[in-house]
Formats: sequence, structure tokens, C-alpha cells
Amino acid sequence: MDAETVEDLLASFDPVRLKRMFSGLGVFADGLMIAIVIDGTLYFKADDALAESLAEQGSAPFTYDRRGRQVALGYWSAPEAALDDGEELARIARAALAVARRAPARKARTKRPAAATN
Repeated sequence: MDAETVEDLLASFDPVRLKRMFSGLGVFADGLMIAIVIDGTLYFKADDALAESLAEQGSAPFTYDRRGRQVALGYWSAPEAALDDGEELARIARAALAVARRAPARKARTKRPAAATN
């Protein structure tokens, strides 16, 4: 799934900004990341309630292998049926934006001063 396809799919939502990230795309609305595209799959940021709703529609979480363990990032694939229904995809995108707005902001990492040696 390329950037143009993502923009077309989310046309019923709001304008989104896409940014290349790792081996995929980050999808941003109002300055917040609401979705990612990895290996051609669109995944939306989800809390427990949205994840449950998406799971009921056949979605799966985005996971990756880290040192032999599966790690989940809190993003769930767009349901297949929603990819053909712009209004349903827009509803999911609005829900993902609400999740992103509720998420605590990450603090910027700062370097700690070197410890003084005596």
C-alpha cells in the first residue's frame, strides 16, 4: 500500500500527513500519529475498546519479533470490509485520533550530565 492509496482510502476522514518511517509509513492527523503502514497493511492506533471492536471485525494486532519475543505496539489492522467503505474507515480513523489524543505525550529524551569523578 503506497502513500497515494492511503490518502485515497482516508479521503472521507480528513487530510492526513504521511511520513516515511522505518520500512513503512506513519499516518498523522492533527500532528498525532494515528496509523502506520507496514508491509502493505494499514494499522490504526487502538486502545482496549477500539482493539476489541477491530478484533470482532477480523483485524489483527501489529506485532514484530524482538529477541525471540513477539512485541505488540497497540496498532490493529484495518478490517478488510472497511477498506471498501470510506465512511467506515473514516469512523475508525476518528476513533484512532481520539486514542492518540488521550495517549500521554512522550517526553523528549535528554542527555544526563556525566557523573563527576573525584
